[in-house]
Amino acid sequence: MSFLEQFITFMNAGGSVMWVLFVLNLMLWYGLGYRYLILQRGMKGTVRRIIDKHFEKGHTKKRKGLIDYAVADAIEAYNEATAVNKKCRNYIDDALFPYRVMIGQYAVVVKTIVILAPLVGLLGTVMGMIETFDALQNSAMFGQGSSISGGISKALFTTELGLVVAVPGLIVGKVLDRKEDKFDLEFEQITDVLCTKDEL
Repeated sequence: MSFLEQFITFMNAGGSVMWVLFVLNLMLWYGLGYRYLILQRGMKGTVRRIIDKHFEKGHTKKRKGLIDYAVADAIEAYNEATAVNKKCRNYIDDALFPYRVMIGQYAVVVKTIVILAPLVGLLGTVMGMIETFDALQNSAMFGQGSSISGGISKALFTTELGLVVAVPGLIVGKVLDRKEDKFDLEFEQITDVLCTKDEL
C-alpha cells in the first residue's frame, strides 16, 4: 500500500471532519508561511542608522527586507512633503500604510483556525461517539468489546488531529505576532526620525 493510500485510509477512518481539519491545516500553514516570508526585516541596525544610510547612499544599495522598502518609500514621501512645504507626518503615514496592512495579513485567519481546529476535532469526536453508541443500541456491536473500543478510537482521531493543527499554529503564530508588533513600532520610529530631522 502506497503512502497516499495509507493517508486516504487514515483520513476516511476519522470521517468527513478529518478532511475539514486537513483543509484548515493547509490554510493555516499557508497563512503562517506568507507571514514568515513577509516579516523579514532586511538591513541590520537601528531605524535611525538605516535612514542615515539611505540618505548617504541613496537607493543604490539592494533592498533585502520590509524595513528597507519602508524606509525608502518614507524618505520619498518626506522629500515630496518638504518640496511642497507640507507636514511630512501625513505623507509618511500614507506611504507606510500599505506596509502596516501587509504585516497584518492572514493574522486573523491564523488565530481563527487555531481556535476553530480543536472545536472541529471535538465535533468529529462527538459525531463518532454518537455513531458508536447508536450501533451499540441497535445491538450491532453487542458483545463485541473490541468493536466498541475500535469505534471510540476512530472517534478520537479528529480530536487528536485538531490539537495537532492548533498547537504548532498557536506557537508559530505568537512568534510572528511579536515580529509584527516590532515592525509596527519601527514604522512609528521611521515617522518620528524623519519628521524630527529638520529640527535637529
